[in-house]
Amino acid sequence: MTLKVTQWLCVAMLTIITSTSLKAQEIKGVATYQTKTTVDMSRFNRDGQQMSEQRKKQIMERMKNFLEKEYTLAFTKEESFYKEEEKLAAPGQGGGWGGGFAQGGIYKNITENAYARENNMMGKTFLVKDTLNNLEWVLEKESKMIGQYPAFKAVATRPASEIGWGSWRRDDDKKKEKKEGDETASDTEEPEADAPKMETIVAWYTPMIPVGHGPDDYNGLPGLILEINNGRTTILCTKVVLNPKDEVVIEQPTKGKEVTRTEYETTMKEKMEEMRERYGGGRGGRGRGRGPRG
Repeated sequence: MTLKVTQWLCVAMLTIITSTSLKAQEIKGVATYQTKTTVDMSRFNRDGQQMSEQRKKQIMERMKNFLEKEYTLAFTKEESFYKEEEKLAAPGQGGGWGGGFAQGGIYKNITENAYARENNMMGKTFLVKDTLNNLEWVLEKESKMIGQYPAFKAVATRPASEIGWGSWRRDDDKKKEKKEGDETASDTEEPEADAPKMETIVAWYTPMIPVGHGPDDYNGLPGLILEINNGRTTILCTKVVLNPKDEVVIEQPTKGKEVTRTEYETTMKEKMEEMRERYGGGRGGRGRGRGPRG
């Protein structure tokens, strides 16, 4: 126990020394992240019928490029740009999942509290400009090593997104429950307001790289965020290059119809509802059960 405490005291002192040294100079770098999302395959079962293991495997192979991705985060002290690294799809893995919706890289400016992203929706480009997604992080004492960096835990909660593919299934479940409840509910009963579904986000950051940036739309911690765990999605930093020889390029999106984050999400939700009706409607509202295919 004494040895463990001594080791972490050394790590803490090294972190303070390194952070102080980096604060005294201009910080820039490129971090590489791997993202992985798992899927509850039971959600694909229909009318009480279990999907075969072979069919599950086929679906997971098709979705692999959608569920496992690589990103880079270019950053300076004030700015960052997070973008997906393009790769060719293997035969049989392409197309369909989330087609018609393409999200560009994320630009963040901590000094100006600015966020920008170019998104394509059904062939139309939107420039989403807003303030940063500043979560109320709770810093905890728990720590671990991620690569060569000591990382510390932080936790935050926020309302879950209403526009993801997971929300599509949640909305269907709500409608099914409401329909079944309507058979016994009184006409005079007032419907209860749906409480917003909350999600818990666990982040691991390192003070050894004293910048407030992180992957995706996460930021606001006293050190670079190296890992994010949010439900079934994990984002893990696999490499960091500080002060690289090549110039660190920070791209600020400028093209498209300018909208706020809320305006864009409202429009996207409407389009997804249209797709739901198109692909999931008909035949008494049950449809053919194939979901969104772009």
